[in-house]
Amino acid sequence: MTAKPKNLLEAELTESVIGSFFDAYGELGFGYREYIYALALERDLVAKGHRVERELSVMVYFRGHPLARQTLDMIVDGRLVVETKSTERLRANATQQLFSYLHATNLQVGLLLHFGPEPKFYRVIYENRLKLRRT
Repeated sequence: MTAKPKNLLEAELTESVIGSFFDAYGELGFGYREYIYALALERDLVAKGHRVERELSVMVYFRGHPLARQTLDMIVDGRLVVETKSTERLRANATQQLFSYLHATNLQVGLLLHFGPEPKFYRVIYENRLKLRRT
């Protein structure tokens, strides 16, 4: 049995989402479009009792002023940003997109779920205490 890391932000929630990710991938396998995986993930998470918001629009700020809206794939329980990808290869800067979503919100934790030939996940953190405050 492996020891769980202590004091991870949103540890229980991310563990639940990662479990649903592997369940969905295990049943569907590789080759579907991103939105199919997102629907399967959403269905599994809702069955577990989670609240899921899909295709959520958030405002991006520049120098304290609203700039434009950006769409997030999914927010789970109002605390976790989830970005799904179903490409054969993940771009080298794929986590940067998730980081920008965290920057644009007051959320601190995100998961990039890659439904590729081999399922992989990446956990991204951007603590609110490190973010520039919007005025």
